Amino acid sequence: MRSIHYLIATVLGAGYSPTAPGTAGTLVGLLVAYFFFQGDAAWLVPATLIATAIGTYSADFVEKDDGIQDPSKVVVDELAGMWLGLWFVPPEPLLYLIAFGLFRLFDVSKLYPVNRLQDLPGGWGIMLDDIGAGIYTLLIMQIIIYFW
Repeated sequence: MRSIHYLIATVLGAGYSPTAPGTAGTLVGLLVAYFFFQGDAAWLVPATLIATAIGTYSADFVEKDDGIQDPSKVVVDELAGMWLGLWFVPPEPLLYLIAFGLFRLFDVSKLYPVNRLQDLPGGWGIMLDDIGAGIYTLLIMQIIIYFW
């Protein structure tokens, strides 16, 4: 069971990237959304909710197992947050690249009140700040699409 938690939390090993593991996890999320879900909210929304629920549990396990708060190898939060940011975004490469950039910006900058979410204990703190970044991304993307 330990290996399964690490596979989930690291998004099949993307979190072991020697440089920018969070970006690697976000990129996996973007590619899966583009090639597998193809912008279909009927798949993307439930997949995001499932990834968030399972990811919270696995992230909590890995954090406790490693003894490190919010270990950088845990990137399931980036995957789930990126997916949320892509809800109802047409699968056009330019829009997906804009969403990718926005999500990374919001994830790294931790704007208020998202910055408060990372203070939650265990897997909740790991996951919810990226879900918040995904919400910011979703809002900006919907504005962009509206005026596009």
